[in-house]
Amino acid sequence: MKYTDTRDKGISTDFRTAVMSGMNPISGGLYIPCEFPKLSKTFIDRSPEPSFREVAFEMARPYVEGEISNSDLEAIIQDAYPFIAQVVPIDPVTYVLELFHGPTCAFKDFGARFMARVMSYFNRTENSNLHILVATSGDTGSAVGSAFYGVPGIDVTILFPDGKISPLQEKQLSTFDGNVRALRVKGTFDDCQKLVKTAFTDSDLREKLRLSSANSINIARLLPQSFYYMYSSLVVRNRIPHDSKIENPAIITIVPSGNFGNLTSGLIAREMGAPIDGFVAATNSNHTVPDWISTGKYTPRPSIATLSNAMDVGAPSNYERISYMYTLDEVRSLFASYWTDDSGTLTAINKCNEKTGYIIDPHGAVAWSAWNEIRNGGMEKLLNGESTNDLNTPGLTKNIPTWANKVVSKNAVGIVLETAHPAKFGSTVAKAIGREPSMPNRLEKVLSLPDKAIPLENNYDNFKEWLIGNL
Repeated sequence: MKYTDTRDKGISTDFRTAVMSGMNPISGGLYIPCEFPKLSKTFIDRSPEPSFREVAFEMARPYVEGEISNSDLEAIIQDAYPFIAQVVPIDPVTYVLELFHGPTCAFKDFGARFMARVMSYFNRTENSNLHILVATSGDTGSAVGSAFYGVPGIDVTILFPDGKISPLQEKQLSTFDGNVRALRVKGTFDDCQKLVKTAFTDSDLREKLRLSSANSINIARLLPQSFYYMYSSLVVRNRIPHDSKIENPAIITIVPSGNFGNLTSGLIAREMGAPIDGFVAATNSNHTVPDWISTGKYTPRPSIATLSNAMDVGAPSNYERISYMYTLDEVRSLFASYWTDDSGTLTAINKCNEKTGYIIDPHGAVAWSAWNEIRNGGMEKLLNGESTNDLNTPGLTKNIPTWANKVVSKNAVGIVLETAHPAKFGSTVAKAIGREPSMPNRLEKVLSLPDKAIPLENNYDNFKEWLIGNL
């Protein structure tokens, strides 16, 4: 498999280069496969459906062919995934895809653990350390830190915005030691991401340090996240005849979105044959992409702090990959788009619990809110030209995907991505439903660990000086 660059189609490189460099240091573009091979119909149509690890192996194999042997790839996948994604039905036409069963209780574990093992595999022949730089708006940093902790030959530096993530998320980040450390940046996630991207394009710094990324700008984070889209869509397809008895419904995946790496992974799964008819791009008040889908104008902006903080991204990196893969018209045919504010997020947590008994986190709540509106009249209003929403009003944007009539005719089911355990946002959940969710032991353990985060001003020269002086 060859990989190209979102900003320079003349680039053709291999998987190792794409992974180990993170992004193209010359153009600043993101690596993307030159093609998305289809899985065989025999494999996709198996009944019962293949296991999660079987799906992961079959999907990963064409992207690493000639660089990682089948036996080594199988070992990487077995080691990366002692847990799986779990599909939980909460009403006859709604499934929650729980992605929080990994060590840090967030979906980032799926990408980070695969990536860590692939990087370690490729780094075996190197004489100097590989330095991973990662910006986080909440869960990425802890997943990456956990995945790389103790891995020989690799150092990890995590940048997070001071005071703009939940206390438990910050605790998870600030308690690492050894080959992993966290920098507490006076700024927003976008500021953290800009510091990291600037470092990658700094030729002077790259002469001194071998750098790579663990954000969703790295293709090795993105590809493994496609595994759970394929797996969940196969599980749901096989469950539908028993749960709702709808014949051949559209399967719609509703994705809480910030940097849009997760949704891009879903697109990859669909290109490879996942039976997904469409997507809902669901955001909080940082609705840059819904605005783009609605107006055709992409206007990045400073991020706004919200209760669903991992989605607080005003300039999503993976817009580049989405717009590389599809024209705007193709995006509009495939996506519905939606946004809500903090009030809507709290209402969604409450209503989801009230209607289904399920306790959902603030990020999953944004997705559930979108699906709830779509199937309860919102999409029908769009089709009938009755929607009064403008860009500044929460709700569905004025875009009608090709699957809209399937929803209106009650011939669709939704997969809502639950990207983090609700206990990571206990106070927000308690505000919505009057009680905190129970906390898993693996989260409770970090609360007693000492804070080791290093303060850093939002200044690239200071960041560069720190990197050279400490790494």
